[in-house]
Amino acid sequence: MTNCLFCKIAAGQIPSKKAYEDANAYAFHDINPQAPTHILIIPKQHIGSINDVTDAHEGVLGHLFTVARGLAQDQGLADDGYRLVVNTGANAGQTVFHIHMHLIGGRGMGWPPG
Repeated sequence: MTNCLFCKIAAGQIPSKKAYEDANAYAFHDINPQAPTHILIIPKQHIGSINDVTDAHEGVLGHLFTVARGLAQDQGLADDGYRLVVNTGANAGQTVFHIHMHLIGGRGMGWPPG
């Protein structure tokens, strides 16, 4: 999608602090971190939100969880815990309509989150 901020980041058109990349996923550090570790994990394929997910997306979305697990281990978060967040829609806080997962950790977190 030509006007999608995250598509442009994944394509290298907008600079980011890359944490991970492969053929299907891209992960980068959030520019407004909410914790000591805050990484966004996105599919390179444009999917607007969870509401746009189809059966054809199962592989790439499952892959995002594998990427998250590896990043959590690499960042030293796996033993103490971390949070994965996917916001869907404006009322949930989604501001960029390209599905993305927040990997947040490095501090204690309360519940409920918000």
